[in-house]
Amino acid sequence: MIPEKIPTREDIERLQASIANEPQVEIQTRHYFADGMYCREVARRKDTLIVGKVHKKEHFYVVLQGEVTIVGEGKRERIKAPRIMVSQPGTKRAVYAHEDSVCMTVHRTFETDLEVIEQELVEEDPNAVFLPGNILKDKALT
Repeated sequence: MIPEKIPTREDIERLQASIANEPQVEIQTRHYFADGMYCREVARRKDTLIVGKVHKKEHFYVVLQGEVTIVGEGKRERIKAPRIMVSQPGTKRAVYAHEDSVCMTVHRTFETDLEVIEQELVEEDPNAVFLPGNILKDKALT
């Protein structure tokens, strides 16, 4: 569970490091492309905690189904679907699912290769547990 205080970026990075050695779940992710847009739909089970990567560009973040708490640098909000938000670049967030939930992000890009998209839209994060496309790093090694 996410702590009650509003965390700093350093707090979220410590959280990411502390859960990196815990058992990880595969996250069902679907990718959609349309005329200069990329949409990533992520389904997460109840009680799943995801620490996201930092995006370089402003984009939409949509809670389609369920209820989640999103904490970022200086902000904490419990959100029940449906909800559309504009996500600002440069923010590291953690998202906790209070119930089975589906969230999505929508980005501007003409790219369709997930590795190229990640390089274009996301800051490098050597501590992330997921590769482009939300593939678990451990899974990629087997």
